[in-house]
Amino acid sequence: MSVSPASPSHSEPFEDEHVSASACPACIAAPSAEQIAKSGDIKGARIMLSLPTAHCAVCITDVERELMKQPGVKSARVNLTLKRASVDAAGDVEPAGLIAALDKIGYEAHELDPGMLSATEADKRGRDLLMRMGVAGFAMMNIMMLSIAVWSGAEDSTRDLFHWISAAIALPTTIFAGQPFFANAWASLRGGRLGMDVPISLAILLALGISLFETMHSGAHAYFEAATMLTFFLLVGRYLDYRTRAVARSAAEELAALEVPRATVLRDGEEVTVPVGELVPGDLIRVRPGGRIPADGEVTEGQSESDRSLLTGESLPVQVLPGMTLSAGEVNLTGPLTLRVTAAGRDSSLHRMADLVAMAESAKTKYTSLAERAARAYAPIVHILSFSAFCAWAWITGGDFRLAVNIAAAVLIITCPCALGLAVPAVVTAASGKLFRKGLLIKDGTALERMAEIDTVVFDKTGTLTMGAPRPQNLSDLSPEALSVAMALAEGSSHPLARALHEAAAGQGVAPAALSDLREVPGYGVEGVWQGQRVRLGRANWIGAAEGATTATHLAIGETTPISIRFADTLRTGAEEAVAGLKAQGKQVWLVSGDVEGAVSDLATRLGIDTYRAGALPAEKAQLVSDLTQQGHRVLMVGDGLNDTAALAAAHVSVSPASALDAARTASDIVLLGKDLAPVSDAASISVRARRRIKQNFGISIVYNIIAVPLALTGLATPLMAALAMSASSITVSLNSLRLR
Repeated sequence: MSVSPASPSHSEPFEDEHVSASACPACIAAPSAEQIAKSGDIKGARIMLSLPTAHCAVCITDVERELMKQPGVKSARVNLTLKRASVDAAGDVEPAGLIAALDKIGYEAHELDPGMLSATEADKRGRDLLMRMGVAGFAMMNIMMLSIAVWSGAEDSTRDLFHWISAAIALPTTIFAGQPFFANAWASLRGGRLGMDVPISLAILLALGISLFETMHSGAHAYFEAATMLTFFLLVGRYLDYRTRAVARSAAEELAALEVPRATVLRDGEEVTVPVGELVPGDLIRVRPGGRIPADGEVTEGQSESDRSLLTGESLPVQVLPGMTLSAGEVNLTGPLTLRVTAAGRDSSLHRMADLVAMAESAKTKYTSLAERAARAYAPIVHILSFSAFCAWAWITGGDFRLAVNIAAAVLIITCPCALGLAVPAVVTAASGKLFRKGLLIKDGTALERMAEIDTVVFDKTGTLTMGAPRPQNLSDLSPEALSVAMALAEGSSHPLARALHEAAAGQGVAPAALSDLREVPGYGVEGVWQGQRVRLGRANWIGAAEGATTATHLAIGETTPISIRFADTLRTGAEEAVAGLKAQGKQVWLVSGDVEGAVSDLATRLGIDTYRAGALPAEKAQLVSDLTQQGHRVLMVGDGLNDTAALAAAHVSVSPASALDAARTASDIVLLGKDLAPVSDAASISVRARRRIKQNFGISIVYNIIAVPLALTGLATPLMAALAMSASSITVSLNSLRLR
């Protein structure tokens, strides 16, 4: 048993996180490993590290300070949003050394391949929408002030002057602020579609065109405030929609970046460091203790243990012997290994998992929100009504096209789908705020809508229902001397069970026994000499103990009967409440884990989960979700590890704890910010209420159109009155949405 990086599934969760797509300049992706290799400088380059447990400003300071202490490090910058550290290194700097240094101060780190990460731009779109919304709002207020003077009785040249000043403000403002709608409308028309932005753009342009025409002909009415008001409220809706849809980085990219960027290859008896992309089947690679396996391969030399919890969810490390096959992404724990490569790069198991996630993500994007589906039917009706009004009034008035255009514009503005556009994002924003206060962060705008439809919930075990931190259960069965010996043996190892044993014994005030000849046997355990007796702590088949059904390590003192020290994972706070709450709502609950049968069945019994599956591989988890979906179920997947990522992406909606690896959080729709799992059942009930509010908003929009459209069609509403009515409907929808809070 030796030092190993903790699995992401086993990291301690933190209390708060805000997921965003923003990035700092330090986190722009560096040149790929292949480019570095071509330049002849493999070690003197930018090193990217993932920091799953970083969560606050103090973390930034601690990590950057520790990294800057390391020899050869020129600069180190931490991006808290992306949970990455970017290190500019000069000279012989190994990522493993940086990872070990961070581990000493309590920060888990994993090396990322910068060549597999797309350069993440700053949050330009959000700032752009906010800026355009501010410009439109400021212009709207100024034009309204000028309009008050006109409404108060200004006539002739004074009225014309105010109209021209309004035009000077409204024309550049609307053209600039309305760009998001104009661009989308043009794209829709080029594609032969009538999207929601087509009537919006036509309404804005018609209001501007009529107002300019009236101003040029000294007309009594101009509607520049209607155009800017329309633009402003639509931008408010678009910005709300954007904030609720803040799509994070691609989970597939994150998975691919976890592939080790370099490998140590044996060539002519010498070790040569090469980019992983250059590995081919048949190459011999050397993996030191604590290193991640860079490619799928067969062990030809060495004995060790492998932590595959990252890939399969197995909480107990697996013994590795010559002839066994290991997968890319596993962590070598205790002894040096030599492997013959069987698959590398895009053919590796880790990359195939990334492909599964990418396929599932693309399938999920086919889901369209209620507003988008309604707009498909609504947009053509808007155009038909407006055109019909123009034709009818042109015929009724005997060719008065000026009046016909005014009425057509009023119809187009009053039927503008602004309230429809706010119906969903306004509710999601209110619900997101409510859930955020309960410890849940909504990442996707359609997540609540999908959450309201679920009937089946699939939970992962390690790191989700449990904390992923094993604790000894029967230390009271050991005599003081035996516990002291066990603590001394555990002190010489960083195996997960040994560390848990040492911490528990230290917590009881136990002093370690004095041992001699202490050494670690890779793949088996630790042994030493105590009072002239050989003592061992490790695997059952090495100690001579019986293999049990639960997670355990075994202690042998001389020729006495071995003692089994059993371990159990700590149940996550709120797990029982979450399962009970979901079952009370009529949901079917599954427990699916890569762990052993005994551990999974015990937890299922404890939580009252009737259906469970143990020993499930990542592809099998994703297949289970797919099978349930094909049977007509709407599945909520709750998981935290790389082994859950494909299933998270394939589910109808998904949740992951903040302690999960970046890839799992990215693939999920909702992130659990705290330690308590109970808010998951709250999310299911709140989502049903949110869907009810969305339907109410649609009802408000329909009633509004039933009342307002006839007024516009009969010529009783000017474009300005239409804009005011449209604004009133938008405000009503927003207020109804706020009731959810």
